[in-house]
Amino acid sequence: MDDSVKQLLRQIIRKIPSSKLQSTLTKWDHLSKRQFRSLDFTQPKWLFCENLLSLCEENDLTVKQVTELDMLYHIEHPNQGTWYACQLVDAEEETLSSELVHFRESFKKHLKFLISHVAVKTKKNDDDSIWIRIAWGDNFTRPNHLKPSYVVHHLQTPYVFVSGLTAKYKPLLHQALVLSTRYGSITDVHLSGRCLSALRDLLMRQYKQVFPTKYPRPLQERNPLLSNPNIENEHMKHTENRLQMAAEAFGDGALPKLETAVYKLQTKYRDNGNEMLSGREEPFRGVVRFTSSNLLESLKSCVSSGMASAPVTPLLSSITQKGRNYFVITDKAPEISHTPGPKM
Repeated sequence: MDDSVKQLLRQIIRKIPSSKLQSTLTKWDHLSKRQFRSLDFTQPKWLFCENLLSLCEENDLTVKQVTELDMLYHIEHPNQGTWYACQLVDAEEETLSSELVHFRESFKKHLKFLISHVAVKTKKNDDDSIWIRIAWGDNFTRPNHLKPSYVVHHLQTPYVFVSGLTAKYKPLLHQALVLSTRYGSITDVHLSGRCLSALRDLLMRQYKQVFPTKYPRPLQERNPLLSNPNIENEHMKHTENRLQMAAEAFGDGALPKLETAVYKLQTKYRDNGNEMLSGREEPFRGVVRFTSSNLLESLKSCVSSGMASAPVTPLLSSITQKGRNYFVITDKAPEISHTPGPKM
């Protein structure tokens, strides 16, 4: 093992929580049973790391085998960074996304044709998604395994999720994906977040949706003793209406865990009491960011509880209906403009 491989292994071990080390190394399967039993998982991590390094040196592990450990941990714990969603569009003939072997070989071939020094590792997950780990170099330097990009492509769908990708390599990745899947192009869908499963569920509509109806289901009576039946009945109708509109806008049951929604304002300032700003010809610019540990649940709760007015404004309902959480608002398109979102 050379120094670069040792440095890589140290970095990987440092970012794996101590409570997850034993289960992750068990799945890694590059230590003998004797070596694995010799490890003391109660040791301080720095000491544990040095003992593990000595065992890996005994086995003369390569960088390819060490990156397997990094990939295993990311697959088991994907919420390590920000993911950006993309969509392959303009399918040509019969797309090849569902053919795992062909996609894997074609992607590697096309990417290595575009850039001389790059290391690509792929692994199929249990949910029929293919995980790709890419260590980027350039025409003169070796691949940097300390700062890899991760790509998740769900087979039989046009969706791709990317993490850790810089603007320099974005065109290369996009071109390799397009060439290896026989789509015409790839586009950002302006949806990002730390929870990979939430982005997937939102785009693939894998959550319980509610569709508009003239006959909403009746509420269960929580208090059978009505002080005034007419007033209670009127309140029940308003409550049911709010719940129905909240469910139609954001879905029912457990919702995808989205953390943020960003609205970039490029509109004329409107306020009769402030002639200095309202008289300006250039647009008023600003950014509004909604943040929550579970944004969709928070917005739904505001509507269903009456804290926010109903029906739900398209600016908020578009998060689920369009599968996006980045919007640009202009005077020409007062609701949502389709200008490019933030860079990866």
